[in-house]
Amino acid sequence: MHKLLALLISLTLLCAGPASAQSNRAGAFDYFVVSLSWSPNWCRLEGDARRSPQCAEDTGHGWVLHGLWPQYNRGYPSYCQTAERPPSRSMTSAMADIMGTSGLAWHQWKKHGTCTGLSAEGYFALSRAAYHKISRPAVFRQLDKLVKLPASVVEEAFLKANPTMEPDGVTVTCRDAHIQEVRICLSRSLDPVPCGQDVVRDCRMKNALFAPLR
Repeated sequence: MHKLLALLISLTLLCAGPASAQSNRAGAFDYFVVSLSWSPNWCRLEGDARRSPQCAEDTGHGWVLHGLWPQYNRGYPSYCQTAERPPSRSMTSAMADIMGTSGLAWHQWKKHGTCTGLSAEGYFALSRAAYHKISRPAVFRQLDKLVKLPASVVEEAFLKANPTMEPDGVTVTCRDAHIQEVRICLSRSLDPVPCGQDVVRDCRMKNALFAPLR
């Protein structure tokens, strides 16, 4: 019995070893997730309480870039060791126009950018390129009041605005009855690809809240 138990433990560690080593190796990943957050909803749920500058009146923030995340076909790396220097304040401040705040830019570099194998400058440049690669439907900027809508409508709008994308490459998330994010899967060269099974978790709400621009 003891020998059998020891053998099972050895096999478990042997199988887990490569995956564990891979999980924090910079530059080792399969594709990207581009996460877009609807800023007015984030402000209602969290940003207003924080007094985030992203939520100030007349900022005009709509779909902001939450982050560019390196992803495995299953799971993702985070907080990787890297020899690259951290971003300067000017680098993170320069990302606030599409990310809402410089603090978010810093956090995204620390958690996700370090795993890309890129420099901070390269990561932010690629993040900006990925953001502009995606056409963000104009219809959401035209809302003038809080509405309720099916989460599927948001996905359909993105698919219509981006004809090269397929439904299995786009997913919509909800939080506390609000539309939260649209997550789009792109290859390392920023072409549309199917999302892994752990990313495809569409919100199925029929009456999710969606707030207008401020």
